[in-house]
Amino acid sequence: NDPASALVFKTVADPYAGKLTLFRTFSGMIKGDSTIYNSTQEISERVGQLYMLQGKKQLPVSEVSAGDIGAVVKLKQTVTGDSFSEADEKVVFPSIVFPLPVLSRVLVPKTHADEEKISQALQRLTEEDRTLRVERNLQTSELLISGLGQVHFDVAMEKLKTRFGVEVDVKAPQIPYRETIKGTTKVQGRYKKQTGGKGQFGDTWIEISPLKRGEGFVFEDKIVGGAIPKTYIPAVEKGIEEAMANGVIAHFPMVDVKVKLYDGSYHNVDSSEMAFKIAGSLGFKQGIPDCKPTLIEPVMNMEIVVPNDHVGDVMGDLNAKRGKIQGIDPEEDSQTIRAYVPMAEVLNYAADLTSITGGRGMFVMEFDHYEDVPDNLMKKIIDSANQDFEEKH
Repeated sequence: NDPASALVFKTVADPYAGKLTLFRTFSGMIKGDSTIYNSTQEISERVGQLYMLQGKKQLPVSEVSAGDIGAVVKLKQTVTGDSFSEADEKVVFPSIVFPLPVLSRVLVPKTHADEEKISQALQRLTEEDRTLRVERNLQTSELLISGLGQVHFDVAMEKLKTRFGVEVDVKAPQIPYRETIKGTTKVQGRYKKQTGGKGQFGDTWIEISPLKRGEGFVFEDKIVGGAIPKTYIPAVEKGIEEAMANGVIAHFPMVDVKVKLYDGSYHNVDSSEMAFKIAGSLGFKQGIPDCKPTLIEPVMNMEIVVPNDHVGDVMGDLNAKRGKIQGIDPEEDSQTIRAYVPMAEVLNYAADLTSITGGRGMFVMEFDHYEDVPDNLMKKIIDSANQDFEEKH
């Protein structure tokens, strides 16, 4: 007679029956053909037929009592880890803490039909397996799927193929490098075009300077005396933003730059927003080579747990990967190494760590910050990026 409470511990994505939600009842009774309160998300869900599972069989039942495991199909918003309870006696069980992904790969649908089906299939997969993470990288436009290791990833790809009929090619993700500057310059951006009829004219003077890491882009309007009409100034800013988005030295987005528009001139007839947009873009591109442009790369924060007899090997490998050891926390039979390591060096770290420790090491990592790319690697990265850009265009 206690108030009902239950925990959703698993979700199964069936391509035909839809989403099957498995739960364990801890108190009271969950009844079929009723409304259930999801206390985690604070929403109500309509419950149809309840089932108890015996192997692959689904046996219809009218209720699931305390201590029993039941299943319900087609709940719209409930996910693994959510709690059920009475709306007026709210019970929320401790949420399940899922491990962070350590391996990311790019998925490329093989055919147009696969492309149409992939988003729904991946949504079903991530509902079923909360340790899988799917995202679209805004910089590289790649579809990324991340998991806990190569075996986990292979199983997910097999499910994608056999259950949902989606076939994909898999490749390593691009590193989302960015461009920035270290110096300051003043430059003129002038655009003049004369055709048979009305011409185009825009003239700008800008000062380009660096910002602190993470401050993005700042545009300052310092025009006085109407040297450039107010209506054209947003066009100058837009032209510069577009040039930054496309990059100047290697076609990576440019960040942490301040641009001050302090002078210019215009023509009563030939000036237009388009002319000033082009003028701003031209001036920015001309000035960047004088501002000591450089590349920055994403750096991962890693925690690696290794047996005592492999600590030296793992640290040597991290140093070879340009890692910076932040500290070591000793445990009884193992040690936890904390380090910052460039993303470019750890795309396949799961396999590397398994090889070094014989499968006895484990790690977690997440993006932390951007750092300068060493000079000895920069030219190679820039040349490769420019070559890829030329091949695509």
